[in-house]
Amino acid sequence: MIWLHIIAGSIALIAGTLAMYASKGAALHRKSGRVFVYSMMLMSASGAIVAAMLPVRISVIAGALTFYLVVTGLVAANRPAFWHRHHDFAMLTLALATGVAGILFGLEATRSARGALDGFPATPHFIFGSVALIGAALDARTLFLGDVTGKHRIARHLWRMGFAMYIATSAFFLGQANLFPEVIRNIALLATPVIIVAVFTMYWLVRVLFAKRWQKT
Repeated sequence: MIWLHIIAGSIALIAGTLAMYASKGAALHRKSGRVFVYSMMLMSASGAIVAAMLPVRISVIAGALTFYLVVTGLVAANRPAFWHRHHDFAMLTLALATGVAGILFGLEATRSARGALDGFPATPHFIFGSVALIGAALDARTLFLGDVTGKHRIARHLWRMGFAMYIATSAFFLGQANLFPEVIRNIALLATPVIIVAVFTMYWLVRVLFAKRWQKT
């Protein structure tokens, strides 16, 4: 299971990088994006299972959130023919459960003697839990008020894929920093790819939300 997680994660990082830098809507973007989604689904699901067995609860939350983000991000860009309303409710339920669990784990960490849970502080639990709850709230709005269109549909796709890529990049470069050669084991250096992902995600969100070409997409 751990090797499946590692291999899928490596493929996801390569495919995600290609999708991020490729022209949006181009063939390379679409193909690499799909590889990114499917490999991220494998990576997040296998990672959550392994983390639950240890247990490392923050990794279970991160895995569940990543799985939710890439699936709903894909659906936002191109809704599959087999996708129906009950699938939307299933994803909404997953987001709610992940969000509530993340907040509860964060509270448990704050109440512990060391201010941590399974060796991790409360902050990442609260961050992942809050993102999941925000996603759930947006999903509920879509379910009861109708699908988003135009620039808001593209933005929905972008922030979900971007945050999923941010989680994967952070886990690889910062979460596994001790596995890198000592010569490059510098937090500032290893944080660079993570910062690039965050900046690119914000750049595309701003561009999509404020550029006229996306209004009727």
